[in-house]
Amino acid sequence: MLAKTKNFLEEVKIELGKVTWPARKETIATTWVVVVIIVLISLYLGACDVVLAKLMRLILA
Repeated sequence: MLAKTKNFLEEVKIELGKVTWPARKETIATTWVVVVIIVLISLYLGACDVVLAKLMRLILA
């Protein structure tokens, strides 16, 4: 069991050496894109929630 684990970790290390990691600048840029999209979707869903809540109050009142 220990030999299999050691072999697996060695293979993981080899595969991680083959990975092309993004540059810091690219990582920061894509992170900002994700943050902006999350904010926009949050605003949209919040607006939908407000509209639907008011609509339900009108229907049920």
